[in-house]
Amino acid sequence: MSKTLILIPSRMSASRLPGKPLLKINNLAIISHVVNKAKNTKIGRVVVCAEDQVIVDEVKKNGGEAILTSQNHKTGTDRIFEAFEKLEINDVGYVLNLQGDEPAIDENDIINLNNFMNQNNSEIGTLGASINDKSMLKNNNVVKVTTEEKLNNSNFPLAVNFMRNANIENRNNVYHHIGIYSYNTKILKKLVNLPQSKNEIDNKLEQLRAIDNDFKINIALAKTSPIGVDTEEDYLAIKKIMEYKS
Repeated sequence: MSKTLILIPSRMSASRLPGKPLLKINNLAIISHVVNKAKNTKIGRVVVCAEDQVIVDEVKKNGGEAILTSQNHKTGTDRIFEAFEKLEINDVGYVLNLQGDEPAIDENDIINLNNFMNQNNSEIGTLGASINDKSMLKNNNVVKVTTEEKLNNSNFPLAVNFMRNANIENRNNVYHHIGIYSYNTKILKKLVNLPQSKNEIDNKLEQLRAIDNDFKINIALAKTSPIGVDTEEDYLAIKKIMEYKS
């Protein structure tokens, strides 16, 4: 099995919820919750790729590893590639981009994605979860993915498209896209050297750069559909859930 490096992009200047990496749940910053989830998978080395020194300091204070990156990146994928080059790691086959604002992501889903990537020698892989709440279909903050085949626990079909729009109730094989990507390292290098596509910019979805340039993205079924922290309401909801469980 090829070695995997987990990189977590993070920045303080998110437009909808500035400063969210350092918001606390159970007295621990969101970014450190994500780091701990990544470490618990035991997939490989875990490094936060931060735009801000304050994030680097917070991660290191809580026992994690972090590296400072440029403030000029347009996407998280571009940020993790800078970190990958700075780390000068040559024996890694896959780079797993784990979003820094999903502290409730299921560790087993991360492990499952990594296994599928290795088993299929895939270019790019990510996760899709079943949509049980139909209101998610009408929520443009929830990214959806459509697949060639209906997802199950044993298949890894190709993505057809990613979208935010709500007019998809009658489409087949529509899932909630979970913000995690696994890249073959050679594919990652090719991808970040391509300009942003119009589709990517218009929809604010970096994965569309890959789709528009004919890279193959495979989708594994996620067991859970975690809440990403994009707004104050998201933060309060996930804080309540995680603190209740503890």
